[in-house]
Amino acid sequence: MNLEKSKKRIAKKVKMGFQGYPKITIAYQGPSADIANEVSVQFVLEDGADVQVERFRTEGDARKDDVIQSSIVKIIERSGAKTVALVEGVNIL
Repeated sequence: MNLEKSKKRIAKKVKMGFQGYPKITIAYQGPSADIANEVSVQFVLEDGADVQVERFRTEGDARKDDVIQSSIVKIIERSGAKTVALVEGVNIL
């Protein structure tokens, strides 16, 4: 899957807002606000359940990495997530 297609599919799910559980939250982290070399995908099955986290790291920007973005789309699809949230910006590590 190409990068733009993956980003559009993620953005479409985020735009839908809260639709119930299971819920996925995507957060980017990096050394500065310009580069996100790590992304964490948090999965919550139901309200109050333990959070499961999957992390991806790259030398470049994770937001522009085709493999990482495609993996996030696959996680969303396979988990059956009804809600996808995106933490705005890059959390500085």
